[in-house]
Amino acid sequence: MNVLGITPILNVSDMTQSLEWFDKLGWKKGWDWGEPATFACVGNNELEIFLCLNGQGGRGKGSNTRTFDSPESESADQGVWMSLWVDDVDAIYARCQSAGLEV
Repeated sequence: MNVLGITPILNVSDMTQSLEWFDKLGWKKGWDWGEPATFACVGNNELEIFLCLNGQGGRGKGSNTRTFDSPESESADQGVWMSLWVDDVDAIYARCQSAGLEV
């Protein structure tokens, strides 16, 4: 697998406040989706972090210790999602399928 980049996807509870927080840290908004925005990107030089409103990933404040115990627990509050940027997504998907990995 040739991974060209990786982007974490953080679960946020307030998009406006999250964008303001990252702006104070020096990370600038690259883009957002939706009205109001439910998905956005902040960047610092060539690095990016995606923000997902009440969705992907977790904030880690609850008592759950696993994210994928059952289909109902995919929104459990542990862990973070990420995007892997690869040169051949079909080959990676086939590899994941043959290894029994959930995609």
